[in-house]
Amino acid sequence: MNLCDLNDLRDLLGRHGFRFSKSMGQNFLIDPAVPRDIADASGAAPEWGVLEVGPGVGPLTVELARRAGRVVSVELDKSLLPVLDETLRDYPNAEVVSGDVMKLDLDALLAEKFGQAPVMACANLPYNITTPVLTKFVETRAIRQFTVMIQREVAQRICAAPGTSGGSSFSLFLQYYMEPEYLFTVPPEKFYPAPKVTSAVMRCVRREKPPVKVEDEALLFRLMRGAFALRRKTLANSLSSALGLPKETVLAAIRGAGLAETVRGEQLTFEDFAVLCRAMGK
Repeated sequence: MNLCDLNDLRDLLGRHGFRFSKSMGQNFLIDPAVPRDIADASGAAPEWGVLEVGPGVGPLTVELARRAGRVVSVELDKSLLPVLDETLRDYPNAEVVSGDVMKLDLDALLAEKFGQAPVMACANLPYNITTPVLTKFVETRAIRQFTVMIQREVAQRICAAPGTSGGSSFSLFLQYYMEPEYLFTVPPEKFYPAPKVTSAVMRCVRREKPPVKVEDEALLFRLMRGAFALRRKTLANSLSSALGLPKETVLAAIRGAGLAETVRGEQLTFEDFAVLCRAMGK
């Protein structure tokens, strides 16, 4: 059975009485080259354990299982469990866990399933849960890297260099911990049903240390979020509103950091935020 052949896919889903769920953002791959390329890009190898989120009918799971020592896939849709029982029967190193990845204790799960093996995550993520799932990947220290397919515009924003107009507070948060790389684009016609947007694959590798050193990381992240709260406004106006501080207080810190009073949040690099963080701390 070719899990990416549209006729085989329809037959498989029909036999199991599967119905697509719009709320779960289900779009299944129908080009076998895509899961193959994602698995290759992930760097999965026998010494690695792989956490997958949302396996669908399992085309990426199969490719990962062919490369990695063990694959654990978390699937929320219980109606897909019997489908996966069938499609993964020839891969004893692939296991499906029924549940919501956002509600699972990933640290405990990864320790139980992979022991001391290095762990990566790999997933074709539904667009509507991209940010919370990536945040959980970042916050789960055992995950050394992750390779994901997400909406192209989101991938571009995450990979945008700090200090450029393409970035966001989330891209700064992610890049503080990870080094992202935009890999390749996947057009809508590679899916069934076809989504209305183009997808992209990116890989993020955990940094050995943050790009800047600050005494108060919590303040740094507050500043990064606040800088983008009113994106079309100046940094002073945006931070004043987000932090509930008088504008003159914020302006004094901006001047103390050697920044122009008219600077916008999107123009700041990590080094700029670090200097501003120290100025605000004073």
